[in-house]
Amino acid sequence: MTSNRWMPLGVLALALAATPAVAQDALPPSSELMPLTATQGLILDMTETDSRAIAVGARGSILVSESRSDWRQIENVPTRATLTAVSAIGNAAWAVGHDGTIIASRDGGLTWALQRVDVQHPQEDPNLPFDPRQGVPLLDVLMLTPEHGFAIGAYSQLLRTDDGGTTWTFVPTAADSSTAQADEGIDDEDILEEGDEDSMTLSDDDLALDEESEPHFNAIARTGSGALFIVGERGAAFRSRDDGHTWERLELPYAGSMFGVLGYAGDHVVAFGMRGNVFESRDLGDTWIQIETDTELSLMGGAAVDAGGFALVGVNGIVLTRANAGAPIVSRLYANHAQETPVLSGVLARPDGSLLVAGEKGVDRFAPGTK
Repeated sequence: MTSNRWMPLGVLALALAATPAVAQDALPPSSELMPLTATQGLILDMTETDSRAIAVGARGSILVSESRSDWRQIENVPTRATLTAVSAIGNAAWAVGHDGTIIASRDGGLTWALQRVDVQHPQEDPNLPFDPRQGVPLLDVLMLTPEHGFAIGAYSQLLRTDDGGTTWTFVPTAADSSTAQADEGIDDEDILEEGDEDSMTLSDDDLALDEESEPHFNAIARTGSGALFIVGERGAAFRSRDDGHTWERLELPYAGSMFGVLGYAGDHVVAFGMRGNVFESRDLGDTWIQIETDTELSLMGGAAVDAGGFALVGVNGIVLTRANAGAPIVSRLYANHAQETPVLSGVLARPDGSLLVAGEKGVDRFAPGTK
């Protein structure tokens, strides 16, 4: 997975989701699971609890760290599904992933319980309408309180909980009520050029869109005003000003996929994704300004910093930082101890100015300006 032609993490999740699921009661003892070290395994997302940091990734792997430098793997995680995202409130945490899996912890990530799983099964009655959301991977989770939050994923999957995850309810977004740019003949494959070593090349199979009109939802964030914002594939975006009860579809000024979104004070959002594209809006998507990044490396993960700053990470170890809303973008490349520049999928900003970065080579600390 060190190739430059690396799929976006959301698309990778869809591809891996085709792997036959392992029944929960067929899980081997934790001692028989493939070991994952913090410097070797695929880690897709990280978060902070009151007690420790949590990182999640392939094969249901969960790492925790109090020091943010020494990581240990949690045993007895109740799933082998790849975990794609994690969110925390206080010491409560929720992780989502393939097979519609949602697991939760109440002790800062030390123990976990299965809340939801939706393994795809063959349709027994061919006369029933096909549900494209059944069994699809969840790609992000946002908990607003210990009881209330959202999980999103492929084919416009949007789930809501108001009881801490005991139940999750599908929320329609009317995603197919407006015409996506893909229906106008613009898609990600048109944007990517084969042979560009510093970008990605996606085939129709990689995009895995079939004939479905619902865009895959990649990331969700909340702004200081309390509004919610979702970004997805092919320039699609959705916003809600009523706590997620109703949603309005928008189109970003770029037809490619956005893999992340950050929320700030008021209605300030920053969306980022394919080919190094970053867009900023201060009115929840009514108007946008493109932020010049001087890179075509796709950006997979991000962390908001005070006063409109951010840290964005992505393909080939790219790390973009902005100290505040008025500061210039600073671009660097992360390299690990083996001098590899792996794909980075997640980042956490530390009080000392350093970054925790995660991706296809696990978790590491990156001090901008030192590598």
